[in-house]
Amino acid sequence: MSLVGNFTTNPDHSTDMRGAGVPGHHRRSSEVEDTYHPFRKHSHESRHRTHSTSAQNDIEAIQEAKLESSSGSDEEEGADRIKELARQFTRDSVRSMSGANPFNAEPDSSIDPASDNFRPRAWTKAMFQLQSSDDRFLARTAGVAFRDLNAHGFGAATDYQKSVGNIWLEGVGIARRLMGVGQRRIDILRNFDGLIKAGEMLVVLGPPGSGCSTFLKTIAGETHGFNVDENSYINYQGISFHEMHKHFRGEAIYTAEQDVHFPQLTVGDTLYFAARARAPRYLPGGVSRNTYAEHMRDVIMAMFGIRHTFNTRVGNDFVRGVSGGERKRVSIAEAFLNMSPLQCWDNSTRGLDSANAIEFCKSLRVSTDILNSAAAVAIYQAPQSAYDIFDKAVVLYEGRQIYFGPKDEAKDYFVRMGFLCPDRQTTADFLTSMTSPTERVVREGFENRVPRTPDEFAQAWKDSPERARLLEEIEAFDQEHPIGGPDLERFKESRKLQQAKRQRVSSPFTLSYVQQVRLCLWRGFRRLVADPSLTLTQIFGNTAFALIIGSIFYNLSHTTNSFYSRGALLFFAILINAFGSALEILTLYAQRPIVEKHARYALYHPSAEAFASMLTDMPYKIFNTIIFNVTLYFLTNLRREAGAFFFFLLISFFLTLVMSMLFRTIASVSRTLSQALAPAAILILAIVIYTGFAIPVNYMLGWARWINYLDPVAYGFEALMINEFSGQKYDCSAYVPTGPGYGEGTDHRVCSTVGSVPGQTFVSGDAYINSNYKYYHAHKWRNFGILWAFLIGFMVFYLVAAEFVAAKKSKGEVLVFRRGHKPAVLKKLPASDTEGGHSGAAVTAGKDDGELQPISSIIQKQTAIFQWKDVCYDIKVKGGQRRLLDHVDGWVKPGTLTALMGVSGAGKTTLLDVLATRVTMGVISGEMLVDGLQRDESFQRKTGYVQQQDLHLETSTVREALNFSALLRQPAHVPREEKLSYVNEVIKLLEMTEYADAVVGVPGEGLNVEQRKRLTIGVELAAKPQLLLFLDEPTSGLDSQTSWSILDLLEKLKNNGQAILCTIHQPSAMLFQRFDRLLFLAKGGRTVYFGQVGESSRVLTAYFERNGAHACPPEANPAEWMLEVIGAAPGSHTDIDWVETWRNSPEKRAVHEELATLKAERCMLARATSDPTDKASYREFAAPFYQQLREVLQRIFQQYWRTPSYIYSKLSLCIAS
Repeated sequence: MSLVGNFTTNPDHSTDMRGAGVPGHHRRSSEVEDTYHPFRKHSHESRHRTHSTSAQNDIEAIQEAKLESSSGSDEEEGADRIKELARQFTRDSVRSMSGANPFNAEPDSSIDPASDNFRPRAWTKAMFQLQSSDDRFLARTAGVAFRDLNAHGFGAATDYQKSVGNIWLEGVGIARRLMGVGQRRIDILRNFDGLIKAGEMLVVLGPPGSGCSTFLKTIAGETHGFNVDENSYINYQGISFHEMHKHFRGEAIYTAEQDVHFPQLTVGDTLYFAARARAPRYLPGGVSRNTYAEHMRDVIMAMFGIRHTFNTRVGNDFVRGVSGGERKRVSIAEAFLNMSPLQCWDNSTRGLDSANAIEFCKSLRVSTDILNSAAAVAIYQAPQSAYDIFDKAVVLYEGRQIYFGPKDEAKDYFVRMGFLCPDRQTTADFLTSMTSPTERVVREGFENRVPRTPDEFAQAWKDSPERARLLEEIEAFDQEHPIGGPDLERFKESRKLQQAKRQRVSSPFTLSYVQQVRLCLWRGFRRLVADPSLTLTQIFGNTAFALIIGSIFYNLSHTTNSFYSRGALLFFAILINAFGSALEILTLYAQRPIVEKHARYALYHPSAEAFASMLTDMPYKIFNTIIFNVTLYFLTNLRREAGAFFFFLLISFFLTLVMSMLFRTIASVSRTLSQALAPAAILILAIVIYTGFAIPVNYMLGWARWINYLDPVAYGFEALMINEFSGQKYDCSAYVPTGPGYGEGTDHRVCSTVGSVPGQTFVSGDAYINSNYKYYHAHKWRNFGILWAFLIGFMVFYLVAAEFVAAKKSKGEVLVFRRGHKPAVLKKLPASDTEGGHSGAAVTAGKDDGELQPISSIIQKQTAIFQWKDVCYDIKVKGGQRRLLDHVDGWVKPGTLTALMGVSGAGKTTLLDVLATRVTMGVISGEMLVDGLQRDESFQRKTGYVQQQDLHLETSTVREALNFSALLRQPAHVPREEKLSYVNEVIKLLEMTEYADAVVGVPGEGLNVEQRKRLTIGVELAAKPQLLLFLDEPTSGLDSQTSWSILDLLEKLKNNGQAILCTIHQPSAMLFQRFDRLLFLAKGGRTVYFGQVGESSRVLTAYFERNGAHACPPEANPAEWMLEVIGAAPGSHTDIDWVETWRNSPEKRAVHEELATLKAERCMLARATSDPTDKASYREFAAPFYQQLREVLQRIFQQYWRTPSYIYSKLSLCIAS
């Protein structure tokens, strides 16, 4: 969203002018562009006439300051005064302008981001008015037209898993690929035509694998992993495809589905960084850059309802932070702050509730209406309210375009074709159902006339009058905006005005390189302060090393007895200094995806972050060098001279820097972590052996002597040995020969040490190192110079590699099988037309492995009732405690499907974690009972918990993952064969037969999103949960068809006695109706409603309407209506306190009465039927220890065998050593 820098279109455009069905809509963008300059010129002149008097006074003051500065009295003071007066002049001008100033907003006004009355549209108009009078702010728009757009790749829909035994066969495969043998062309996008004008929004619809992501990536220029045909025509409003993505990267951005952030940073710091990185050269309102960035951060956080997370860590799957929905909003906010005129959003509403998904679309609408940007958005399960916000829609079917045009005409297009839209089905779901033969409904009389295959749908579109009209619009757009015409020059001029003064015109970055480094340095220190654990651990660890080694070599004597000890001491010291930076390889790989994302956003050069990270580590390296080396130096009684001491510190510090650059270089030139760790291990071994201590130089074999020349540690060790021994005389501690007659004063004995001279009672340190190590005093400062050369060389290599070498990217969705286990049906599949592989539906259709048993014989029958009352959960935060759950009540009965809903961050996942005893911190209070009794140690294994994250061992197959769960979690008395047979039935139940022997893999090379979700559910079902099944957002990130199939599965489980508690986001009206009960939470984990949903949601809607909500329209989605009436969406309000309404309602009292009744009745029943002698049912683990050991050991061996990179790197290390 171009929040600043593009405020140059008419702010009075109303949102009801959008939609292709509105007359005059298609000429809106051109009219805005034509009227932009006259409007700004008129506004500029009127303001100057109004305030010429005050401006003249300030100009005269500035001129006086210039005269004083030129007199030479104090040039710096004069220059500072000129800057201050100029800034004051700007501020005075801003204050005197008509209209509100967002930077000086009145408290509680509609443009104050800290106020509950904040309105994004009002703020945007105010910012537009502030900038419209300044010629330095030029409009920058970038619509896009494309014709005959084709994209393809090379590969196969399936692959084989690599193992230690078959990795050699991969060499044959590589040779075949290099020769082009066996490579199949996969057409991903076929003959796409389209037009997205500035100020328009396009919704991209299609199931996973249909080409949505590839289409958006192509528009945004991220074409890694596939090729765009040379004959494809793309026009970015006068800018060519090559020009846009080379010189204007960041002006067309692609926002991926994954949320990639620094987990240690707070939300506030993350968004401040993004705002600061794209801050233009000329700032509105005369504010400083920091003030501007802070204001933009606050505006975006208010816009997306995440102000409360300001000081909360972003977190990830391993670091606790904001909720998944809040993290998604952070990703959206970061992309909005990029200020791009063309934005491509790939399933960015994943994990958001309906209210926030709609609010996201409304924010895009503000951007397109007022700022004239363009947006293309791929959404799964789009709510009707969100769909209505868009201007155009495109429908994709296995890489074919089957519709592109006004969103209001899309439904009628397919209805005229002969299809029927069921009642209460959203338009987006209806359009997506066209790609599913099992979901689309044909109207009576059209059975033999409608298209059925993707090619038939594509041909129907090509022959349609809608496509002919689209081609005419594209032709008119091309004539209005010819490539290389005046639009390109205007775009360049606007971009240059935003860039830093010393920035290159062709650079896509806003800040200069120095500014980028400075900003990344600020972020680096913020990360260090936020999570100093690794740094402090290394400091304490090295201090402990210093004390241990110092105690071993404590107070070395100044005699020849200490020669070997001093050499060993310096050897250990130099190695600890050198290899203390080895962990930086892991650190760089952890942040690499984040840096690459920011580089795509054109926030900074990757090399700028690399340089800043070096500077960030400098204080730690200096402090660690001092602590470790000072402690070690004086404990061991090394040379007590100031020059020798400081030279020791100097060499130790420089060698630390050199090795840090070496390890960073290895990490940067490698594309995967395994590629980095294997050579690093061999390199460390070579460095240790050829340092010069373990094998002195004169003992090194000639063919390996070159390793010593390339070893930077060897030069440092030599310098320290010279520093310690050169110019010193050591008393001899042992002579030869010894005995009577060889006393003092005789010339017939010699010191028994290398370098001794007959008759002398001492040994020269120079002679010792010359004779034993071939080290010479002349090499001391020479070696320091060589370390300098190593440092500069590695640093330059590291920065270059960081800038140009990208991490390994996914090849697309490819199923991976063990050799010999690929199903026959997949061998017969033709070359796929989807995004790098076949769709999930194509693989899940088969059921040829025998008939499925009746589901009642598969599902574990459940009889227990789980209930909870007054559940509270408090955690410690900065400045006190924070309550995440506040007196939540409810129950789950067998044979019921209960939905857990609420806005993002309301505590849904937290409640599941608390109920499932998965939390390990904080204070939990309340009552949680199973059949009226407290939960015992066996509760966790008797419940299934389907987490939102699909976490599986990537080397296992689907069947192996299910077998592992069944063998270890089902009761021990069940025979092994019965457990494995049950797994086969679960595979059939979940329709995973075709990929049951496929490897889980990683996203992109393994199971796709839907298949992973089915496996996650299957792992819990294979355990035969005896009590209930928890599911945390099982439909998140899935399209409506897959979500429906997941609900089909849950309904099967429910109908056969399974008790299910499921959190869900963005349910359609039809999906929502399939739940029996609803537990609805507001912010802070407070209950808004718990009770029946009712037929057509009548019970639910009647409760809210009875307590003051407006009536739910018949065509409305009750789930969205419910979020709207309680004011759950960002920026929405309600005068009714629904939490208090619930607490005082008869429904709440009825819930408490039912809980009391259940507790009394179930408690008596449970005690009557329980068997105290059955100790096995109360154990924490179902399987005995020996079985756990056997199964885990087998899985670990399989993991190592199927990770040849690890095994062969270890083998290479052994051979090399």
